Amino acid sequence: MQSPSSAGPIDLATAARQAVHKYGFLTDLPADAARQLATLGSGAAGGGPVGAPTDAATGHDLRSALWSSIDDDHSRDLDQLEVADPSGAGTTRVRVAIADVDGLVPRGSPLDVFAGENATTVYTGVATFPMLPELLSTDRTSLSQDSDRDAIVIEFLVAGDGSVTQGDVYRGTVRNHAKLAYDSVGAWLSGTGAAPGVVAGNAGLAAQLRLQSDVAKRLRQRRILHGALEFQTIQATPVVVSGKVVDLHATNPGPARDLIEEFMVAANTTLAGYITSHHRSSIRRVVRTPVRWPRIVELAKGLGATLPATPDGPALAAFLTARQAADPAHFPDLSLAVIKLMGPGEYVVETPDGPPTPHFGLAVDDYTHGTAPNRRYADLVTQRIVKAIIANAAPPYTDTELTAIATHCTTQEDNARRAARLVTKQAAALMLAPHVGTVYDAVVTGVTDQGTYARLVAPPVEGRVTAGGQHLDVGDRIKARLMATDPVRGFIDLHASK
Repeated sequence: MQSPSSAGPIDLATAARQAVHKYGFLTDLPADAARQLATLGSGAAGGGPVGAPTDAATGHDLRSALWSSIDDDHSRDLDQLEVADPSGAGTTRVRVAIADVDGLVPRGSPLDVFAGENATTVYTGVATFPMLPELLSTDRTSLSQDSDRDAIVIEFLVAGDGSVTQGDVYRGTVRNHAKLAYDSVGAWLSGTGAAPGVVAGNAGLAAQLRLQSDVAKRLRQRRILHGALEFQTIQATPVVVSGKVVDLHATNPGPARDLIEEFMVAANTTLAGYITSHHRSSIRRVVRTPVRWPRIVELAKGLGATLPATPDGPALAAFLTARQAADPAHFPDLSLAVIKLMGPGEYVVETPDGPPTPHFGLAVDDYTHGTAPNRRYADLVTQRIVKAIIANAAPPYTDTELTAIATHCTTQEDNARRAARLVTKQAAALMLAPHVGTVYDAVVTGVTDQGTYARLVAPPVEGRVTAGGQHLDVGDRIKARLMATDPVRGFIDLHASK
């Protein structure tokens, strides 16, 4: 372990590349994929659609609808757009447009093979390693503002009580009229900030976003009633200026993020139902029954609440909602503990004659991933399955092929989290090096055969408890003294006391 005075220099951009290599990701295009990419050129200047222009035989011209995107401030790999319209009797028609990535990345092509190997975009905060080259993911297959794009459109009705009905999926041509960002739209919707410029200057867009927000609230209330789990986690992203880590930025929750989350859950559920109704196999995303439910029960008991002895989604949801209201300052710590105890999500294959696979955390029984084909390979596979249904064509994959893809996607998403966590810890170790000896409030995040881990409350970084970790368990709140850092290996050593 290095002390702050002896900590050697580390280039975080190089470290990020080394991290993704360590966890099995390719960062350089193979020659055949590079040749395929060179034939595509840029669609930015002409604003043409991703694939062939849509006509009456293949889809709908929906470019005049007031589509918009909401994403992170600097995101350019835009997978989806949203628009909502009143539909009478208290219902609202919601349409979610998904970029037709398959139009330029057909199955079995060199670019598809490259994307399938990585299976996901890796976001390290320091650098992004896209599943598809940037010419595609941030240009030709991105739903960029003021560009016409081919899309798969997922349409559903939301009733006054938040129930979703009458789902449909079809092809169309769309146009993004406003590229918006979570924080600015969220501040405006919550009344804590001014409307973003494009919203302030467009009364129709402002009304559209408020309608979407109202619909999202209905959807959220309905899911919570049925056992969806409300979490508030702190995701730290390194802020690097001139190669120096100056801060760890924590992602802030807000109504704009809630809006997109609810629309994506509803869209993916609608997509899954559409596939099921056509008796096709597909990849589903699930979180099974919590791995360590007894420990969740124990955590709740320590906070004065009683949970059933067997996993119960609505009971856990009610407990989390109550804790968020009673102790909002510590709710992110509780959220993190419960997430860790539930265990990771995974991709599985669902066949037409098999039972539905429930997603415990979302309180839905039919859920796929299909709304981010630029960023997740499972979503691109889902898109091909859907396009085959629309075209009345044979399934593009066998069940055996889907099973292999699902397993690989699960592995790669786990690896992507490990790579991002390593880079974040390297950045944190650099930032904390001058503060060895400082005592922080912390919460235990993991207890494994390899050791006990805790996350500091502020700054929100994780380290290993190298002393005082006996008898600790996930969710325990402790005092943690920073003992040493090693930026090269991303090590942060903590000594714990209750």
